[in-house]
Amino acid sequence: MRLFAAVLPPEDVVRELAVAVRGLRGLPGADGMRWTERAGWHFTLAFYGEVDDGLVPELAARLGRAASRTEPFRLGLLGGGQFGRGKALWAGAEGDLRTMRLLAGRAEAAARKVGLDMGEHRRYKAHLTVARSRDGLDVRPYVDALRDFRSRVWTVDELVLVRSSLPRSGVPGEQPRYEAVARRALGAAG
Repeated sequence: MRLFAAVLPPEDVVRELAVAVRGLRGLPGADGMRWTERAGWHFTLAFYGEVDDGLVPELAARLGRAASRTEPFRLGLLGGGQFGRGKALWAGAEGDLRTMRLLAGRAEAAARKVGLDMGEHRRYKAHLTVARSRDGLDVRPYVDALRDFRSRVWTVDELVLVRSSLPRSGVPGEQPRYEAVARRALGAAG
């Protein structure tokens, strides 16, 4: 199954971001973007790709240990940016990003310990993707519109192992489906 480790924002924060994204959809060129569905909004900590079903219990256990060694931390959404010359538009983060990077590193290490090939390590950049474009667009107006966006700050208290099912119908605009496979509490309670 196709898996990744993530931090999920609470529903009220998702609603705040949805209002901001609704405004972006009214900007010129917005029809050239593939807007991600709010039900799928998340901060990816580590992307694992296809994982053999037999490895999932051990991966979940190792993620549990990683979560238990990481104290809950404060996080909020702030502003936005882009990757790949306009191929991905995202909302940024503020708060205890040092701990978020630590948790991302631990989620990656957990995968390596169960034998998953994680490729070359890259510095973690906390972001929540709100739209993509195949061709890359000039997203400066979107980034400018997100500049002053700021959500409320919340306490991140769990790491979630998520299954991603890619669209198969061929219907334009169909989105991946996400399902929590395991939830692990952060800190000593984990």
